[in-house]
Amino acid sequence: MNSEIKTALIFGIIIAAGLAILGTVFSTLDQQIQPTEITDNIINTKIDKSGFKKAPELIGITDYLNTTPDELKKEMEGKVVLYDIWTYSCINCVRTLPYITAWNDKYADQGLLIVGIHSPEFEFEKNFENVKLAIEKHGINYPVVLDNDMKTWKAFENKYWPRKYIADHEGYLRYDHIGEGRYQETEKIIQQLLEERSNALGMQVTSTTSFVDIEEFQHSMFRTPELYFGYKFAQNRNQLGSEEGFQPNKIISYSEPKNTDLHKFYPIGDWKNYDDSMELVSTTGSVKLLYNAKEVNIVTDNYAELEILLDGSPLPIEYAGKDIINGNKLQITDAGLYNIINNENSSTHLIEIKIDGKGFQIFTFTFG
Repeated sequence: MNSEIKTALIFGIIIAAGLAILGTVFSTLDQQIQPTEITDNIINTKIDKSGFKKAPELIGITDYLNTTPDELKKEMEGKVVLYDIWTYSCINCVRTLPYITAWNDKYADQGLLIVGIHSPEFEFEKNFENVKLAIEKHGINYPVVLDNDMKTWKAFENKYWPRKYIADHEGYLRYDHIGEGRYQETEKIIQQLLEERSNALGMQVTSTTSFVDIEEFQHSMFRTPELYFGYKFAQNRNQLGSEEGFQPNKIISYSEPKNTDLHKFYPIGDWKNYDDSMELVSTTGSVKLLYNAKEVNIVTDNYAELEILLDGSPLPIEYAGKDIINGNKLQITDAGLYNIINNENSSTHLIEIKIDGKGFQIFTFTFG
C-alpha cells in the first residue's frame, strides 16, 4: 500500500473519530438542556416565571354578560384563564367561536375559565342588546365583558382581532396567539396548564390528549383583502374605485363606473361619507365589486332589502351565502355581519348589490 493511500486512510479515520466524538457531545448536551420555550411563549413544566407578565386587570368594563363583576372576580381566582379579545361583526373572530365554546364545554369543570373581551371596531358594536343577541346566536355561555372604551384592549397592549391570551392558575400570561388557526396547539396549552394547576393544587384530574374535532375554515390563497367604506378606516388603502373618491362627512352622488378594477368597490347613488362607513341617502342605490374569493361577507346597519347579482345575473344557488333568502335576496334587520357568497372554490366575479332602503349603512366587505 503506497504512502498516499495510507495517508488518506489515516485522515479518514481521524475525521470519522472526530464526528463520533462530536455526536456524543451534542447528544449529551441535548439530554442536559431542558428546553423551556416551545412556541408563542408556551412553557414546559420546569418554569422560571420571572420573565412573564401577569395578566392585566379588566378595566373600563361598561357591561357584563353571563356574569357580574363580583362573580367574575371570584371565578378567576386560581383558574387557568383564556382571554378572547373579539368583536361580533368580525368574521375572523366568528370563525374561532365554535372552538372556544367547545373548549368551554370540555374544560370548564377542570379549571378553565374563558372570558370574552368584546372590544368593538364599530359604533353599533357597543350596543349591549346587539352583543347580547350575538352571544345567544353563537351559543356563548362563558362570561363576556364589554370593553367599549378599549381600556382593557390597551391594558393588554393589543392591536388585533381576534387575539387569545392564556394565563396560568397564578395569573401569568403563558400563551398568545393572533388571528384564526393553531387550534390544536392552543388546546394543547390548555391541557398542559390545567395539568400544571392540578399538580400544584394536589388535585386528581383525569388528563386528556384528545382535541376538539371541528373542521377548520380553509382560506383562499389569493383573495380580495378586507375593504373599508369609511374614509378614516380606508386611509392609505386604495380601495374605493369611484372617481368621486372619499369626501369626509359629505353627501356624494356616485355615478355608474365605466370600468371596474379587481379589489375595488364602486357605490352608485347618493351616499354620505362617514369615518367608518357610508350611508345610502337616496331611496335606492347599489354597490359593484370585482372580487376574488370563495366567501364574501358584508358588515351593515339599518333596515334594507338587498338583491344580489353575480356577473349580471341573479345569484346562482351554488354561490348563495347562508344569509340569502328567496334565491338572491338578503334582508338586513340587525346591525352586524351577513354572508352573501359561499362557494367551495375561489373564483373571480363581478357582484352587484342593489339596495332598497334609505339609511342603509355599509362598513366593510370581508372575504374568505
